[in-house]
Amino acid sequence: MTESRRPKRVAETIKKHIAEALGRNLQDPRLVGLMVTRVEIGADLALARVFVRTLAGAADAATQKRIEAAANGAAPLLRSGLGEQLGLRRVPEVRFSYDKGQDAVDRIEELLGEIRAESSSKP
Repeated sequence: MTESRRPKRVAETIKKHIAEALGRNLQDPRLVGLMVTRVEIGADLALARVFVRTLAGAADAATQKRIEAAANGAAPLLRSGLGEQLGLRRVPEVRFSYDKGQDAVDRIEELLGEIRAESSSKP
């Protein structure tokens, strides 16, 4: 039972550390305004997928790629800081992805709003 909780605890620690580092420690202007939405880590704790998005909201595909590239470029620096925080023998590899989930939710809300507007305007 403790083994199933361990990846969740490690993921939360990674999320906290990376969010703090993005807010304070990194000097890359491409990473300003990013927030960590979630971290997924396997049971073997070898790979952590960190999902980020901009505070400003939806970003186009080119911007998403630039954000991913900049964040993955900073991954080794972030990973070295994780070693101290986690206290594990092997620090997980960190890979960043842009979190498109909220963009999909926003689009669905927009479509539902259009449907409501159309149905209320019909007699």
